[in-house]
Amino acid sequence: MTPAKTKIKAATEPTTATAAPAAKPGRKSRRHRSRELTVQGLYQWRVAGGSAAAIEAQLRETKEFAKTDEEYFSGLLRGVLANAEKLEKHIQPCIDRSFAGLSPVEAAILLLGAHELASCPEIPYRVVINESVELAKTFGGTDGHKYVNGVLDKLAAKLRAVEIKKK
Repeated sequence: MTPAKTKIKAATEPTTATAAPAAKPGRKSRRHRSRELTVQGLYQWRVAGGSAAAIEAQLRETKEFAKTDEEYFSGLLRGVLANAEKLEKHIQPCIDRSFAGLSPVEAAILLLGAHELASCPEIPYRVVINESVELAKTFGGTDGHKYVNGVLDKLAAKLRAVEIKKK
């Protein structure tokens, strides 16, 4: 075994018995799955309407729900729906068309990203943007992730200016 391979192996091994195992490539975190279900709920709200409670109850019945962070999912969905008008006003100056003109998928992802930027300061802005881009790659159109990235980058500069300056 070459010295370089030895160093890599040693760096990936837990140093104590309490160290968390490394996440396997391709595995989605509970929070990512919570975001996925939130986007699905927001899409449903944009297309068909409904109350937060009804949408949440329906999503809780899906098989994917067991793999989510239930508290985080509920906070995201309810937080976005409670503040949707305010979030749209934050987003509007960062987009090139009316918010109503966005696809329901892009709108849902941008609302979620805006909510996390505005209300979850413990989550680094780069994580919020990256998660939103991944959601756009999963659910959005061909280049939707590029649009989401650009919009949230502009929004982060406004909502997280202090955090961005520290970088």
